[in-house]
Amino acid sequence: MSSPSGEHLTVDELAARAGLPSSTIRMYQTKGVLHPPRRQGRIAHYDRTHLERLTLVQRLQSRGFSLPAIAELVVAREKGASVAAVLGVGDAEGPDDWVRIRVRDISRLVPTGSLRPRLLRRAVQLGLVRWRHGWPHCRRWALDAGNRLTGLGLPSDDVLDKFTVLRAETDKIAAEFVEIFERRLWPHLAATTGEEDQLDRVRALLVELTYTAETVVIGTLRESVRDSAEEFARRHGLLPSEDFQPAWVDEAVPIAERLVDPDLATEVPDEPAIRRFLDRGDDHDEGIA
Repeated sequence: MSSPSGEHLTVDELAARAGLPSSTIRMYQTKGVLHPPRRQGRIAHYDRTHLERLTLVQRLQSRGFSLPAIAELVVAREKGASVAAVLGVGDAEGPDDWVRIRVRDISRLVPTGSLRPRLLRRAVQLGLVRWRHGWPHCRRWALDAGNRLTGLGLPSDDVLDKFTVLRAETDKIAAEFVEIFERRLWPHLAATTGEEDQLDRVRALLVELTYTAETVVIGTLRESVRDSAEEFARRHGLLPSEDFQPAWVDEAVPIAERLVDPDLATEVPDEPAIRRFLDRGDDHDEGIA
């Protein structure tokens, strides 16, 4: 079986060429951002096209794209989208890109009567805005989020207050993940020889750790929002009941699923129940359809 590039690489060889762990290669295939290898019997062959795809994925990740977003861009390119658009030059700009803020942009974020230098200076001090060559800049995600929050009618001072608290919490979370890296992974890397190889491996592991942390934090936040939304609805008597069936009760809204289905509340089994589950194996379905 011939390769269009004339190369035949094992997964380990591909990982070495890309500067990534082999586990990351397999994870990329599972996520749909890397096409499958060519197979000859039980042997998987990778080639230059896989290396090019990995380079693209790494470039998009460095621009702030999540893996699901990259998978969508990859599909778009395979359907004929321009490379420029996939790389984030056109309508697919990365959320981490720094963009210049004009006065009209600020006016959309802050009511004209509240547009004060103090507010913008505070945003600079918090790291949301950077001042370059006489112009304020911010990351695209911050500008998009600011527009959404303004659309909800939230005062700018309140938004900055909450960001201050949030940033303190995310700093703690980041420190926890870096501590794991330093305690569990760094001793093995530090013992390797070859500074260039070591640097590549550190970079690859940090990238993987970053996006794993991002997935965990986003997922955990969504769970917290579900809990908080349910508590809010309970306080204000909005939960569905026999006497109260709101129009949206039959709609599938994952972020508010427990507002619709109270049976989703998780029971907490005791240790003997967990041991029985582990002992019986996966062949016992407990009557589940």
